[in-house]
Amino acid sequence: MKHSIIGYLLGEGFRNVFHNKKSSGASLAIMCATMLIFGLFFMIIQNLNNAVETLEEQQGIQVFIDKEATDTQVTQLGEQIRQIEGVNTVTFISEAEALNQVREKLKDKQALLAGWDEDNPFRASYIVTLTDLNLSDQVIEQLNGLENVYNVESKDSTIKGLVAIANGVRVVSAVILTLLILISIFIIANTIKLTVHARRKEISIMKYVGATDSFIRWPFIIEGIIIGITAAIISIVILGIAYSLISNAMASSTLLNSMGMSLLGFSDMISLLIIVYLGLGIGIGALGSSISMRKYLQV
Repeated sequence: MKHSIIGYLLGEGFRNVFHNKKSSGASLAIMCATMLIFGLFFMIIQNLNNAVETLEEQQGIQVFIDKEATDTQVTQLGEQIRQIEGVNTVTFISEAEALNQVREKLKDKQALLAGWDEDNPFRASYIVTLTDLNLSDQVIEQLNGLENVYNVESKDSTIKGLVAIANGVRVVSAVILTLLILISIFIIANTIKLTVHARRKEISIMKYVGATDSFIRWPFIIEGIIIGITAAIISIVILGIAYSLISNAMASSTLLNSMGMSLLGFSDMISLLIIVYLGLGIGIGALGSSISMRKYLQV
């Protein structure tokens, strides 16, 4: 008995969708627009977060050491740096290693370094990466207070700018998504109202013979959910194709390559995207239908 009722409700939900093709199409279009715009911001944020994490690993704070510091003092300084809250990794760069790094960058212009082997102008240093870039200023302040520290240079201005952009995108996407969700709910609610109005006599007869409001309501809720899930599937397919084309085109980007970064693959994001999209589709569809039926059934 239960299976026959479920089959009836599902059948009625699908029948409503195909019976009201124009209104269902309008709802589907709005839902797809909502999800595509959300997906766009979602993927931008995911790539920005990935870029920040990549730069956090590559870029660090460089702590230059006094030339007069003894080996013991240099070792102690490294231990003190590791004890600072927020410090992730500490890597020692000797004077010789610093000179070799410059040699590698100059390539065929080694003549510029003539005589530097005997009188190395570079200082030994520690490269410090952080667990959280928001602690950068706090860590730098503590580093400057340590003994045998000649100078502290931070190269995280790019990362901070990226973090600010990521936060801005999150706020903008949240506002836009909220507006689009409200519009989608409104459209779906009105779509269901048209269906209810067209079947008002049938609904009156069902209530007259004893059908409960829940029994009447569920086919329309299922209609909204079907529209939502269909929109989610269409949006994922469109986003997947568009993102693959864009990421392939940007794979050879000079800017990204110079920063040692690459875009995330769509496969890296699809699992979370499917969960979010299904939640949006089912939630918006069910909510829009419920609002419409609540008014008509007056419950």
